[in-house]
Amino acid sequence: MAPKKKYGVNELREMFLSFFESKGCLRLNSFSLVPHNDNSLLIINSGMAPMKPWFTGQEIPPRRRVTTCQKCIRTGDLENVGKTARHGTYFEMLGNFSFGDYFKKEAIPWAWEFLTEVVGLDADRLYPSVYEKDDESYNIWLNDMHIPAERIYKFGKEDNFWEHGSGPCGPCTEIYYDRGPEFGNGPEDVMGGEGDRFMEVWNVVFSQFNNDGHGNYTDLVQKNIDTGMGLERLAVAVQGVGSLFDVDTVKSLRDLVCTLAGGIAYEQPDTHDTDVSVRICTDHARAMTFMISDGIMPSNNGRGYVLRRIIRRAVRHGRKLGIKGSFLTKLAENVIEGSKDGYPELEEKRDFILNVIQAEEDKFEKTYEQGMDILQSMEDELEAAGRKELSGENAFKLYDTYGFPIDNTKEILEEKGYTVDEAGFNAAMKKQKETAREDRKKSGKSSTYMGAAATIYEEMDPAINSEFIGYDKTQADSRIVAMAAFAGEEEDSDSVVEALADGQSGAIITAETPFYGTMGGQVGDIGTIVLGSDDTEAAALGKGAAVFQVTATEHVAGNKIAHIGKVVKGMFKLGDTVTLKVDEKERMATCRNHSATHLLQKALREVLGTHVEQAGSYQDADRTRFDFSHFQAMTPEELKKVEDLVNEKIQAGLPVKTEIMSLDDAKKSGAMALFGEKYGDKVRVVRMGDFSTELCGGTHVSNTLQIGQFKILSESGVAAGVRRIEALTGDNVRKYYEKLEAQLKDAASLLKATPDTLADHIRKLQDELKASRSENESLKAKEAQNALGDVTGNAKDINGVKFVASALKDVDPDELRNLGDSLKTKLGDGSVILLLADNGGKVNLMCMADDTAVGKGAHAGNIIRSAAKILGGGGGGRPNMAQAGGKDATRINDAIADAENILKAQIR
Repeated sequence: MAPKKKYGVNELREMFLSFFESKGCLRLNSFSLVPHNDNSLLIINSGMAPMKPWFTGQEIPPRRRVTTCQKCIRTGDLENVGKTARHGTYFEMLGNFSFGDYFKKEAIPWAWEFLTEVVGLDADRLYPSVYEKDDESYNIWLNDMHIPAERIYKFGKEDNFWEHGSGPCGPCTEIYYDRGPEFGNGPEDVMGGEGDRFMEVWNVVFSQFNNDGHGNYTDLVQKNIDTGMGLERLAVAVQGVGSLFDVDTVKSLRDLVCTLAGGIAYEQPDTHDTDVSVRICTDHARAMTFMISDGIMPSNNGRGYVLRRIIRRAVRHGRKLGIKGSFLTKLAENVIEGSKDGYPELEEKRDFILNVIQAEEDKFEKTYEQGMDILQSMEDELEAAGRKELSGENAFKLYDTYGFPIDNTKEILEEKGYTVDEAGFNAAMKKQKETAREDRKKSGKSSTYMGAAATIYEEMDPAINSEFIGYDKTQADSRIVAMAAFAGEEEDSDSVVEALADGQSGAIITAETPFYGTMGGQVGDIGTIVLGSDDTEAAALGKGAAVFQVTATEHVAGNKIAHIGKVVKGMFKLGDTVTLKVDEKERMATCRNHSATHLLQKALREVLGTHVEQAGSYQDADRTRFDFSHFQAMTPEELKKVEDLVNEKIQAGLPVKTEIMSLDDAKKSGAMALFGEKYGDKVRVVRMGDFSTELCGGTHVSNTLQIGQFKILSESGVAAGVRRIEALTGDNVRKYYEKLEAQLKDAASLLKATPDTLADHIRKLQDELKASRSENESLKAKEAQNALGDVTGNAKDINGVKFVASALKDVDPDELRNLGDSLKTKLGDGSVILLLADNGGKVNLMCMADDTAVGKGAHAGNIIRSAAKILGGGGGGRPNMAQAGGKDATRINDAIADAENILKAQIR
């Protein structure tokens, strides 16, 4: 038995929101289906999903009591949608929430009050359930609400406790409605069963614990309420109908599908197959309409691919019903009419929604029949071969050539008992994407901005162009005339689009813009493009602006100015009038650097000579870089003169004036032009007092005083006859000196000095270090001499040449040479010396031969080369002096013996 008044879907939505407003809740509009700053979700699928930051405490909610009716999409079981009347892709979730405010004693009575007193459901047919350990909720139902114990059901953790790994969690209480035996009277039609008789209409989650991830629960300081109630489910109960496809707004759409299919019947004994297709077309029409209204566009990736699957699945089932030609826009019109009271944006975006659906349907229509024929031939081949699985290669062919999403192909084949090799399909998909990325790299079509192929702008209407209006303003309103979505890591290619939604990277082109596009060495502006109000209060009420963060501005094909960036909130569509806001701080910092460059060029010509010409420049908000023709490095004195002259003109407060004139008049005025640059008949001349006059299309300060100060950082050569100066202006100079000051203070503190006395402390340390090094060298020499000992008595006579070889420990190469010189003096004429030092397993070798020994055939380089080879190393040198290194100190004695033999062979 249904309530006396069968309220419609739109009435129930308003009744719920008004009821909770009366309880002090702030009514918020539905959030977009596109998650905002939440990479864990593809599409919003529950009422609380957009509020996660409020539940976790990452953000502060606009009020501690909130109520919403949230649009939701669930596609986890898309293949089951339509097979029964239970499943739906699109639904609306009524919710009331508390963020550390009201809790169980309020939430439970309010739920009961709304269902029984406001909606009028029979209290005797409502059955609460609680978590078996939640005595508090049980007692509220029993003692406060006076529900008999036999009508309160206790269920376990699996049914009545909400948690997802670690984090906030808690028990829930649900309210079921007994629809009566006419909706089921079998063994499953009991409370908690799988039948259709008892329908859950309300669920209140009490978020009161924190799970540490190991099953340990502690009380939350802030306890929250998360109430969810499906609007369509409530309508089913209130209207006393069989399923969500029978409630008023959905039934209207369902009836239209049947009419378009030639007036077919629904849910009759022999209509099961057509019922499935009717339900799919009905459900999917709702989903596609709302998805597109929130800026989701058909594509081959992400949420765009979900939308494409839904649209093309609806087309296929429309064909199965016998519907000829385009029909989805008729269904979307019905959705808009049925839901615009609750969602006025549907009416506002009507034309846009219908255009997108029509374009996608037309695109699929061109290949649908041919694709179905190809699929049929593939089925025939499978049957002839006795196989039941379609290859991944063929499935990919259907997707890539005929636009059949893999899910659609699977569904079509399942109806006939076939399967698809999904692993093979995924491999083919991966290969195609990798090939596409490589092709883009090889073709050089990728720009530096988010992988955008420059050719995407060439696909836009050549009649579209942009006008820069930002010389004297940083904010303006204009209309979006073109848009592009950029390929990401997973997307195949960039594309011209009609809308950009939250999270998408792309380019927005407007008829007019205050944003300066990168040109003439000056980088383009950054800032934001806003649609609607960006007022904080409006945003809290769900009426905030759509925001596009501009990270670069570029001149692109066809005299267009592209604002490049990412949608950080909301949705933009073709034809929208938006507010373009340049980041004024960044603009002014860039202007300071650009204007200073004009002063710099003139100062260089004054100091170095008129041969100085600009060879390149770059200005952004951080610094200026100026390349110029000059034949040698500038001296410190020249750099100081240039820097002083620029700062003198800054402090002079020269007015900066611009004028448009003919190129001839500009040249007559003495304006400097870039060599080799092409200019039109009309040029823009920038004057800075009587000091500098140049042709320039960039943005500038209005008076040189605004530059503040000028500091040259470096001067260097970049090419033959071309020098480069890098410099800072304004606040960047202050920050530069602040950094230097901090470094100076750090250095002084390390020496326990002050910045004023730092130089004296450094000189003192240098003197001490010099004395220490001298003392250290003396000690090392003494230690090395002691390690060597008196080896002159051990000298061997080899055919009249005295040969001394000695192994040492821990003596560096410099000391080896010193020891060699000392020994050579002691031994006198006709001597050869070989010293080998074991330095931690590695060996350093040094060999000397005096002129007399060399005259008799001794060659130090050959001796040491052979010895080093035995030690696993290498080296060599001149006949009188050679050095080498080795890796194996254990063979030093072998190396000495080898050296003696080599010397014997050398002496004639």
